[in-house]
Amino acid sequence: MDPLVLQNRLGHNFKDATLLQQALTHRSHSSLHNERLEFLGDSILNCVVASLLFDRYNKIDEGDLSRLRANLVKQQSLYEIAQRLDLSQFLRLGEGELKSGGFRRPSILADTLEALFGAIFLDAGFNAARDVIRSLYIPILDTVDPKTLGKDAKTLLQEYLQGKKIPLPQYNVVATHGAAHNQEFEIECLVPKLEIQVFGTGPSRP
Repeated sequence: MDPLVLQNRLGHNFKDATLLQQALTHRSHSSLHNERLEFLGDSILNCVVASLLFDRYNKIDEGDLSRLRANLVKQQSLYEIAQRLDLSQFLRLGEGELKSGGFRRPSILADTLEALFGAIFLDAGFNAARDVIRSLYIPILDTVDPKTLGKDAKTLLQEYLQGKKIPLPQYNVVATHGAAHNQEFEIECLVPKLEIQVFGTGPSRP
């Protein structure tokens, strides 16, 4: 596909087209691949997202800011952005990765997106990379709840009950399955005051 399409989606036209090509090149394709650009882009991404969160949420403390940033820059979040850009159409993969469906692999797409951020930085400086990252992340920030993003279900339930001054849940192991090194636990969760009884399974005890 025409790389100009991707540049339009990113909102950045490369002066040095070789940087764009390198950012899209997986190590399975050639020796001039995108891993060093990915390293650079990862740091820029963390910096820009931290700045966005700092400016937007002036009443949130450091711990919650760190939780938000970690969830926004994790592989799944980058993968979802890469999908919206249809980034898989532009990847340069070796034959083996092509055959094994590497263009669909979340890790490859997430790493390539970070490499693009690094390439934009080298092509036009920090402000250009910042502007691209902001354009991709501001729509996400407009839709997330900073109080709940990245918190697990157990924490959310406990915070809800504490806010309503209801005693914390009771957890009981009702069954254990699998070998000792790979056990799965069936757990009962009770909130007597609300007459709630639910069951779930997982690899660890609550």
